[in-house]
Amino acid sequence: MASLSLGGLSVNRGGGSSSSSSCKKSLNARNAAVERRNLITVCRFSVKTLIDRSCFETIDDSSPEFNNFAAILEQILSHRLKGQVTWFGYESPRSFWDYIRVACRKVSQNCICSIENMENVSSSRAKGRAWIRVALMEKHLSEYISTALRDFKTTRRFYEDGAIVLGEEANMLAGMLLGLNAIDFSFCLKGEGLDGNFPAVIDYTPYLKFTQSSDSISSDEEELRTLGSSGSESSTPENIGPPFIMDENSWYNKCKRVKQKYQLTLEQKGYLEELLRLRENQLAESVSQNKLLLQRIEDSDLTHKLEKEQLEYIIVELQDQLKSFQSLDQLSAEVSLSQTSLGPAHSQEGDGKQDMLNLLSEGKEDTPSLLGLCGSLTSVASYKSLTSLKSSDYLASPTTEMTSPGLTPS
Repeated sequence: MASLSLGGLSVNRGGGSSSSSSCKKSLNARNAAVERRNLITVCRFSVKTLIDRSCFETIDDSSPEFNNFAAILEQILSHRLKGQVTWFGYESPRSFWDYIRVACRKVSQNCICSIENMENVSSSRAKGRAWIRVALMEKHLSEYISTALRDFKTTRRFYEDGAIVLGEEANMLAGMLLGLNAIDFSFCLKGEGLDGNFPAVIDYTPYLKFTQSSDSISSDEEELRTLGSSGSESSTPENIGPPFIMDENSWYNKCKRVKQKYQLTLEQKGYLEELLRLRENQLAESVSQNKLLLQRIEDSDLTHKLEKEQLEYIIVELQDQLKSFQSLDQLSAEVSLSQTSLGPAHSQEGDGKQDMLNLLSEGKEDTPSLLGLCGSLTSVASYKSLTSLKSSDYLASPTTEMTSPGLTPS
C-alpha cells in the first residue's frame, strides 16, 4: 500500500482498492447465493408441476413441463462447472455429462455405457440430455444424483466454489428428485430434444404469479388499461363496455376452475373414504383373528398344564409301586433261602410266609387311577408293559419252588 503526500495532504492509494475488492467479493457471494436459491426454487416448482401433469396425461418429449424441468436440471448440473484445460493452457468448456459419467460409475446396473455407445448422439451435451431421459424412465435419477454427490472428491475436481452441487442445496436436490420415481415417462431418444448445439433455456413464466392485494380498488386489467390509454383521447366513459365483458369472462373462468377443483376434491374424498372403509374391515378381521389365536394359546397352555400334572401323578404312583415291588423281591428271596436251608419241620412256617406273599401280590393290583391314566395317555402295549412289572421275570414264584420234588418231605 503506497501513500502520497502533497503539501500536507496524504492520499492512501491502496485502501480504496482493498475496499473495492471486498465489496466485489461480497457482491459476487450475494449473486451466487441468489442464483443458487433461484435454481433450487424453480426446480421444486417444476417437479410439482410434473407430478400434477402426470395425473392427467403421459409425460413425453412434447410436454412443456418436462422440457422446462430438463432445462432447469441441466442449468443446475452446469452451475460453476470447471472448464477443461488443454495442452496449450486454454480452458475449453465442459458439459455436465463429463462429471456424471465419472461420478455415477458406482451405481449398480447404470446406463453410462449404453449412453456412451449411442450412435445418433455424438456431443457431450446431447449425451447428458439422453442420460436425463433414460434415468427418468428407469426411475433412478435420484439415485444417480445421490451417488454423484457422495463422491465429494470427484465433485470438487469438476466444480468451483459456490456451485450448487457443493453447497447445502445439493441434499435438497436429491430429495426433490425422489418424487419423480412415481411418474411413468415415455421418451424418444432420437428427437430434437437431444440436440446439443443450443443451450437449454428456462421458462420462468409458469412459476411467476402476482397476487393482487385485497386493498386494491380496481382489478389488474383495469389498471393496465388505464395506464395504456391515459395519453389517448379515446379514453371516454362510452368505452367502458369491453372491460365488463372481460371481467365476466374472467369470473366465468375462475368459477369453472373452482368447479373442477371441487369435482377433483370430491373424487379424492370418495377414494379416501373407500380406502378408510377397507382399512377398517381389515383391522376388524385382524382383531378377530388375534382374539382367536390368543384363545387357542390359552387352551393349549391349559391342556399342557393338565398333562403335566397327570404325568407327575403317574411318576409318583410308579415310584410307590417300584418300592413295593422291591420289598416283595426281598421277601421272596428270604422265603426261598429259608425253604432250601431248613428241613421239613419248618415247612409249615414257609407255607405261612408264602400265603402272606400271595396276599401282598393280590393287594398290589393295578389301581384304577393308573389304569385310566395309562389308557388315556398310552396304548394297550404300554398297559401290558406296566402289568409286566409283576410278572414272573421279576418275582420268583414260590408255588413252583414249593411243588418241586426235591423239597417235598420223604
